[in-house]
Amino acid sequence: MGRTPEADRIIDLYQRHAHDWAKDRGSRLLEKSWLDQFLALLPARASILVVGCGSAEPIARYLIEKGHDVTGVDSSRALIDLCKSRFPEQNWVVADMRTLSLDQRFHGILAWDSFFHLCHDDQRNMFHIFRKHAASRAALMFTSGPAHGEAIGDYRGEPLYHASLDGDEYRSLLNQNGFQAVSHITDDPACDRHAVWLAQIE
Repeated sequence: MGRTPEADRIIDLYQRHAHDWAKDRGSRLLEKSWLDQFLALLPARASILVVGCGSAEPIARYLIEKGHDVTGVDSSRALIDLCKSRFPEQNWVVADMRTLSLDQRFHGILAWDSFFHLCHDDQRNMFHIFRKHAASRAALMFTSGPAHGEAIGDYRGEPLYHASLDGDEYRSLLNQNGFQAVSHITDDPACDRHAVWLAQIE
């Protein structure tokens, strides 16, 4: 399925609502158990690429406080400015994940609640980008939907686009790009019903 108007509005929506989103997101770390599983696959003081880093709260903060070096990427300059104000010693980049091309490979790549805003074809293309930025034995973790489809949510009265491939296709894309699934759940009751994928370069 191709791009939709709602998908094309995502970047503008997060730019205009950056400070609202940062406030609404808050600092509650429901993702801690998954982040700990992800970090268990990485070396000490790992380099971690956070794709769709938002305002750096609370996920990037947790990674930084664990002693890791974070490079955060987001399409919203306003959100990246918040990241820089909070953690100026880390590396923050304004970029569209769909065209990301950094001259670096990372021990870990994280796309939590970001990758799932892409339409189906853009999600498929992301796996090559993940692989291009992955060091040897790198871990990759991302959230998706529970099944193939599209869903339009709402954020402050505006449509908020989400999409997902099905599980078999995600596994195939991971395998085609050298990743092996380590852990997967379609509906985690302990993590706000998230569907989560954790994989590692074989």
